[in-house]
Amino acid sequence: MKVIEKIREAAKEDRVIFSFEYFPPKTQDGVDNLFDRMERMVAHNPSFCDITWGAGGSTADLTLDISNRMQNVICVETMMHLTCTNMPVDKIDHALDTIKSNGIQNVLALRGDPPHGQDKFVQVEGGFACALDLVRHIRAKYGDYFGITVAGYPEAHPDMITSDGGVSEEGYQSDLAYLKRKVDAGGDLIITQLFYDTDIFLKFVNDCRQIGITCPIVPGIMPINNYKGFLRMTGFCKTKIPDEIKAALEPIKDNEEAVKAYGIHLGTEMCRKILAHGIKTLHLYTLNMEKSALAILMNLGLIDETKVQRSLPWRRPTNAFRAKENVRPIFWANRPKSYISRTVGWDQYPHGRWGDSRNPSYGALSDYQFMRRRSCDKKIQEEWGVPLKCIEDVHERFVNCCLGKIRSNPWSELDGLQPETMMINKELENVNSKGFLTINSQPAVNGEKSDSPSVGWGGPGGYVYQKAYLEFFCSPDKLNALVEKCKELPSLTYMAVNKDGDSISNVESNDVNAVTWGVFPAKEIIQPTVVDPVSFMVWKDEAFDIWTKGWACLFQEGDASRQILDEVRKSYFLVSLVDNDYVNGNIYAAFKDILMI
Repeated sequence: MKVIEKIREAAKEDRVIFSFEYFPPKTQDGVDNLFDRMERMVAHNPSFCDITWGAGGSTADLTLDISNRMQNVICVETMMHLTCTNMPVDKIDHALDTIKSNGIQNVLALRGDPPHGQDKFVQVEGGFACALDLVRHIRAKYGDYFGITVAGYPEAHPDMITSDGGVSEEGYQSDLAYLKRKVDAGGDLIITQLFYDTDIFLKFVNDCRQIGITCPIVPGIMPINNYKGFLRMTGFCKTKIPDEIKAALEPIKDNEEAVKAYGIHLGTEMCRKILAHGIKTLHLYTLNMEKSALAILMNLGLIDETKVQRSLPWRRPTNAFRAKENVRPIFWANRPKSYISRTVGWDQYPHGRWGDSRNPSYGALSDYQFMRRRSCDKKIQEEWGVPLKCIEDVHERFVNCCLGKIRSNPWSELDGLQPETMMINKELENVNSKGFLTINSQPAVNGEKSDSPSVGWGGPGGYVYQKAYLEFFCSPDKLNALVEKCKELPSLTYMAVNKDGDSISNVESNDVNAVTWGVFPAKEIIQPTVVDPVSFMVWKDEAFDIWTKGWACLFQEGDASRQILDEVRKSYFLVSLVDNDYVNGNIYAAFKDILMI
């Protein structure tokens, strides 16, 4: 979706919206840490996030890769910066074609800074001299596909500002006229350069309106995180620093925490003043840090860290080609990135009801897609790399995971226990202690309000429902005992399969069971998660592989721990169990009296 469309929707509803900016880190660990931070920040529902452009070579490739992952894995509307620096037209088109193929619809068109080591911008052979040329090219070649954002400079472009920090009236007006030409050429909205004098920004907005610029103008707010970085950035951008800010920072400049606290206070007050003048969109330059940006938004009452609203139980896709997707198999509930990777090649996505998933839906299982190691797997190493002496030690790992004593889980991409898991963690402790090793679950829910902090999703004024669900590994003997118990409990349906594909089930091969649904005002019933046999058989390969590639790999070849885990993988069954009586059912009754075998 285009950012301009989101801004217009918010304006109609008189809502304040916000967005975050990031830059490509220099190391792989930095990239991994950025995505962890981004996950936490995107949970607060920014209208979009943008990523700055790395001019040339591997840095440009990294920007393209990060953009793709932001849009399709983090599932946040993504705007990619694109500059003219060291970029002939063929490279510009390659970048635009790449993000278009990845379902990204938003570009921030910039001239860019001078190449490294040079004082002035130099037009590269076969490239563009300015952002205006870039805007014209994007519109001419790609039509209306892209939403184009352009940069505005409340104090005039740095090239216009003299060494003493001033700009002539003629230079300022010339810069405004150039901005209007960028908008007239196809720019949908303006995001401004950072500033610290709010009156200068408000004057800039008024001056833009006076010369006929009518598009939204979004203020770029950069929280002060540390004193030296603040001086470096404002010096580079030739940004005016009001005397009162200099006076406030001088006595605390060597106290980083005090500077950060002042930066949060200043950013909050700047935003309050801007909002009071009727501007309802804020853009926060994060410098890849989260605390100051989130603190400002909390101070403004725009977010509440204790309440994260979800439009669906899983994060809705932002890819332009799969935006209507609204149903998924529950098996990937804890591994959404894996699911997105598997379905990235889909030509069509489910609409309302789950269709035939035997098409090229899930792609081929590969190490790269699902098992790529990340720096954050250090937590897995610490918590799951503990030596195992017997199968009971395996059970203990799962019990501790259900109780929240360990936060990581080889079968989950999520961080720690989810709120709905806390509702049933004692039951899960009991089940796991008996050797039923759970990797996915949800409690039964009968008409909980959609704003519930633990199970709520969807819009306001609705009600949500869930069938109790458990997914686990267990030995063949325990499975046999469970199957016999299920014969006494007709509301239970199950599917079980081992690594080799031997299966047992009491459902038909083409059955699709909706296990989560919601009822909302003036809408059809929404059913975002389902259980179906075909998807289960596809998922089982990934689930069994995690025993070796997610856990056993933490130990040396020949280690006794590795042998125990390999035996579990070879002999256990993966089981999906649904209690279809969401009103009076008791899925845990199936485990009653089943002792350790």
